[in-house]
Amino acid sequence: MTYLQSLRNALHEAFAKDPRVHLIGEDVLDPYGGAFKVTAGLQAKYPDRVLTTPISEAALVGMSTGMALRGLLPVVEIMFGDFLLLGADQIVNHATKFASMYNGKVRVPSVIRTPMGAGRGYGPTHSQSLEKMFLGVPNLTVVSPTHAHDPGALLLRAILEDPGVVLFIEHKLLYPLPLVEAGESVSIEQVDEPNGYPTTLLKNYHAGAPDVTVIAYGGMSRICVPVMEQLAEDEVRILAVFPASLKPLPVATLRKAAEETGRVVIVEEGTEGFNWGSEAAAALYESLWRRLEVPIKRVASRESILPAAKHMEEQVMVRADTVQAAILEVMQ
Repeated sequence: MTYLQSLRNALHEAFAKDPRVHLIGEDVLDPYGGAFKVTAGLQAKYPDRVLTTPISEAALVGMSTGMALRGLLPVVEIMFGDFLLLGADQIVNHATKFASMYNGKVRVPSVIRTPMGAGRGYGPTHSQSLEKMFLGVPNLTVVSPTHAHDPGALLLRAILEDPGVVLFIEHKLLYPLPLVEAGESVSIEQVDEPNGYPTTLLKNYHAGAPDVTVIAYGGMSRICVPVMEQLAEDEVRILAVFPASLKPLPVATLRKAAEETGRVVIVEEGTEGFNWGSEAAAALYESLWRRLEVPIKRVASRESILPAAKHMEEQVMVRADTVQAAILEVMQ
């Protein structure tokens, strides 16, 4: 099962389970099935509930908000995460506000799906990780599963069970990857969180205590897991913490994992500064600063636009050698 297949299966299951589920987006009709083919086959089965739209992200989100207010369960596909900013007004000033403005008498259960991230040479306007721009929005849940989660199960929960607005982020480079399974190289544990979006714990050892806690989300799992496997050969024991929920932050789980080692590396693909890693580090410092062995190390992409040329893009992005160097640094 790949990351993409899991998401596609979840959409088909959601449509089969509840006739209120609708999908709206650009180029989602078959046989195209969306820019990354996650929605393939859906419109052929449910032609009245899969709606292709003009190129207007603001209209997409505004339309979904109206559908949710009328009792439907809309799923919006934003073709590239970069285009979320075109719908930001509808997200920030409308969809996430209505439940509070009307004293809880209305609900806006809606899911905004979008692919994020670099690595395909798509250039400055189609490769960004912009989720940090939405982390401070009240009443917005931000979910970004790794390939160590079951992303389809999380999407199904977001569509059918979450009563509010969910920004659901899918990393482009995770789509073709098989989901991580427990084996000789890693063990996997799921930690249930209060909002229903679990945190995955990975260990590259089967006995003893961990040396370093690595915290990451979304597409960074594709880098962190191979680094863990490589460092296991050098007997560096890593406890990796992959929260699916970026907001709200699963502070209790992060704190417990960080306390086990006192050495923490936080990894994200978004640009450095004023980001998710800053908030996670601040939350850990508030309760653990006396028990940390070294300062928390944060790894992020350089504060730069993303070039289209592959070799230049790699110089901006987080790489495996960068993550490995950060792990070894906190162990010194």
